Amino acid sequence: MRARIATTAAVFALSALALTGCGSSGNDSKPATDQTSASASGAADSASGTPASKESGSGGSAAGGTAAATTGGSAGGSGSGGGATSACTTKNTRLRFLQAAQHATPQKPAQGAIEVTNTSKSICTIVGAVTLTAKDDQGKADPVETDNSQGGTDAVDVGPGATAQAWVTYTDLNFEGSASARETCPVQASKVEIALPKDVGRTVDVVKDGGATGIFNVCGKDVRVSAFKAS
Repeated sequence: MRARIATTAAVFALSALALTGCGSSGNDSKPATDQTSASASGAADSASGTPASKESGSGGSAAGGTAAATTGGSAGGSGSGGGATSACTTKNTRLRFLQAAQHATPQKPAQGAIEVTNTSKSICTIVGAVTLTAKDDQGKADPVETDNSQGGTDAVDVGPGATAQAWVTYTDLNFEGSASARETCPVQASKVEIALPKDVGRTVDVVKDGGATGIFNVCGKDVRVSAFKAS
C-alpha cells in the first residue's frame, strides 16, 4: 500500500515537472513571436512608404531652396540690368573746344581738347565716332576734317554735370618757313564744328583754357582725336 502511494506521488511529481517544462517552453516562444512580429511590422512600415514619406519631405525642402535661389537670382538679374541711358546729343550737352596750351615741336604735336559736359539730370552716353571739322576763317584752304574712329569709340557714360574729354593733337607751327612765318598755317579757324555720334554738328568757338578767344591753327592735315574719357 505504501509502495503504491509512493509510486503515485512520484507520477504526480513527474507530471507536474512535465507541465512546468511545457509552460516554460510556451513562455520562451512568446517573446520570439513578438520579436518576429516587430520585425515584420518594421518591414511592413518600410514597404508601406514611411521612409519614402520622409524622403519626399526632404525633397520638398530642396525644391523650396532651389525655388528661393532661382527667385533671388532673377531678382538680382533684374536689379543689375538697370535702365538704358540716353545718348549725349545737342539736347543734353554743352561743347567746348580748347586751343593747345603749348605749341608743337618737331618731336611732339600740340594738344587741344574737345569737352562734352552733360547739362541734363541723368546719365548720357557717348558711343561711336565724334567728328571735328575746322574751316579757315578766310576760306583760303580746304577744311580739316577728322574723327576719333581710330582712337577708340568705346561707350563712355557722362553723369549729370560731369564732363568727358578727348584730346586733339595737331601741328600749329610751320617748321619749314622762316622764323617770322612759323605761326602762319593754311587753316586758321576761330570756330570749329563738332558732331557727336548720330547727332547734328554744332559750331563752337575756339577758346583758350582760361576762356579767352583762341585760334585753331593747323599746319598740315595730320589732326587726330583720341577716345573720350570721363574727367
